Amino acid sequence: MARAIKKSSRKAGLPPGTLVHIGDKRQAHTRIRLIDYEENDLRETEVRKIESLLSLKNSPTISWINIDGLQDLDLIRKLGNGFAIHPLTLEDIVNTGQRPKAEEFDHYVFVVLKMLRYDPGERHIRIEQVSLILGERYLVSFQETPGDVFDGVRARLRKGQGRIRRSGADYLLYALMDALVDQYFIILETFGEKIEVMEEELLANPTTEMLQGLHDMKREMIFFRKQVWPLREILSSLSKREMTLITEATGVFLRDVYDHSIQVVDTIESYRDLLSGMVDIYLSTVSNRMNEVIKVLTIIATIFIPLTFVAGIYGMNFVYMPELRWPWGYLWFWGIVVATATAMLVFFRRKKWL
Repeated sequence: MARAIKKSSRKAGLPPGTLVHIGDKRQAHTRIRLIDYEENDLRETEVRKIESLLSLKNSPTISWINIDGLQDLDLIRKLGNGFAIHPLTLEDIVNTGQRPKAEEFDHYVFVVLKMLRYDPGERHIRIEQVSLILGERYLVSFQETPGDVFDGVRARLRKGQGRIRRSGADYLLYALMDALVDQYFIILETFGEKIEVMEEELLANPTTEMLQGLHDMKREMIFFRKQVWPLREILSSLSKREMTLITEATGVFLRDVYDHSIQVVDTIESYRDLLSGMVDIYLSTVSNRMNEVIKVLTIIATIFIPLTFVAGIYGMNFVYMPELRWPWGYLWFWGIVVATATAMLVFFRRKKWL
């Protein structure tokens, strides 16, 4: 859970609106990409100077400004001054430990979301904060690093597919949020496949490593739910057209994303219950197997207890014992002891009691 904990102590004692980057330093240089479009035209460029973006506020086209990297605080401050973004909004953008939320200001809507991707190598969910500022004819997105889940949106813009080029900036906001929620479903599919495999292994051969895997996956589910749960509130407020920059036509699509977010949360809850049940199955299976082991050992001990009792009374002190005069009798004794112990260990190993 330390992934969601940021060092907010750096801001202690500073006045509100002070820009202090809180989070991992993932990228040294900031990259700005611009997609400026209308129904029959699209222009895509990489911007070097922030001043060239200021005229886009009053442009008749729709502008998507994507900023990768939050280390350059001067650049973000200049952008905030040029687009009249409130200092508290800029402060939240560079603080990557924000809870997902949506806020409406005089001339823009500020949305904070979490972009989640599953890392199969480290077997956990990677998190990145995405901040969106929606204006009347522009949308500014802030990401911590290059690389995102918005390639499908860019492809639709370039090809002019669907209504995205014919709609306003609020529809672009919907498209980006929809892409993020679609990524949540991909993560759920990955977890669903892993749970199915672990369930089969659990019934066949439960191990301590499997129990650790169950606990790790359950912890990932708790983390996943914590990041997705606030999204419902955001989509609910946006879809009900409580914000002036969201049109009624776009609200219909946002309600669809809201339904998807409910489905994601319900699936997460189902997986958590399933994992809890699998932990109970593991403990029950291990307990039953231990009972079987104890039963077999009890039978063996019960057979040998009276034999040991009889041998203990007489002490094996008989006059006519052929083995007493064998030259190699002592070595034969230790050979039988070692062979018996080895055979028992092999038997226990094959039974998977060891």
